[in-house]
Amino acid sequence: MELKKLFLMIIAGCAFFGVSAQQQTKSTLPETKAQKKADRREKINQLIRQEEEGALIYQKQGAFGFKFNTDGWGMFYEHGKYKSITTTNLWWLELGEHKHPKEEKVPTLNASSNYLIISSYIYGKRNNFYDFKVGFGQQKLIGGKGNKNGVAVSAIYGGGLSLGYLKPYYVNVQDPGSGTTTDIKYNDSTRSKFLDPNLITGSAGFTKGFGQGTFTPGAYGRLALRFDYGRYNEFLSALEVGVNLEYYAKEMPIMVDNPAKQFFANGYIAIEFGKRK
Repeated sequence: MELKKLFLMIIAGCAFFGVSAQQQTKSTLPETKAQKKADRREKINQLIRQEEEGALIYQKQGAFGFKFNTDGWGMFYEHGKYKSITTTNLWWLELGEHKHPKEEKVPTLNASSNYLIISSYIYGKRNNFYDFKVGFGQQKLIGGKGNKNGVAVSAIYGGGLSLGYLKPYYVNVQDPGSGTTTDIKYNDSTRSKFLDPNLITGSAGFTKGFGQGTFTPGAYGRLALRFDYGRYNEFLSALEVGVNLEYYAKEMPIMVDNPAKQFFANGYIAIEFGKRK
C-alpha cells in the first residue's frame, strides 16, 4: 500500500512540474520575441553610429539579379567592395537577350480545328540576339545616410565589354505536295518559304541553330539609380532603375525587312538579392 501511494505521489509531482514548465515557457515567449526586436534595433543603432563616425560597417557585397529591359531581359551577378562609406567599387557579369519591337508570336492551328493551338513562331524573325557582358563601375551613395529604416538611394555608373551572339532562327515549314516538314533558316534561297505563313507549322525550337551563330564584339555603358531596402542588414534587397547603351562592331539583324542596328539603347528595372559581409 505504501509503495502504491509513493508511486501516485511521483506521478502527480511529474504532472505538476510538467504543467508548470509549459506555462513558464509560454510566458517567456513574448519576452523572447520582444528581446529579439530590441536587440535588432540596438544593432541597427550601433551600425548607424559607427557609420556616422566614419567606420566601414561592411567590407564587401555580392548579389544576383534579374533585369526587365524595354527590349528584352537580362540576368546578372554583381560583386562589390566597399571603398568608403559612400563609395563601392563594382564588377559584374551579365547574360541577356535583345528583342525587336516588331516581334510577335503567331499561333499555328490544328488542320482539323481553328481553335486548337499546336505551336507558335515569330513571323519574320531572322536571328536571336544574345549578349554577354563584363563590366566595372562604382556605386555612390546619394541619399539615405543615417536613415533608420535602412533605405539608401545610390547612383550606379560604369561600363565594359559586350559580346553579341546572333543565333539563326529556324521555322518548321511543310511541303504542300509531299506533306513532309523541314526546318529552315532565312537566306536568299529560302526567303519565299520562310515568309509564307501558309507553309509554316511552328518554330523549330530553342536549341536549333546554336553552334551556327556568329559572335560580334562591342562596348557598353550603364547608368542607374538603386533603392536599397535593408541597408543596415546583412541581406541585400534592392530595386534598380536605369539605362544601357551598347555599340557593336557590326550591324545585328534580328528581323527580316527591318533595318539592322549597331547601337542599342534601352531602359530597365532590376530586382537584386544578395548578402553583405
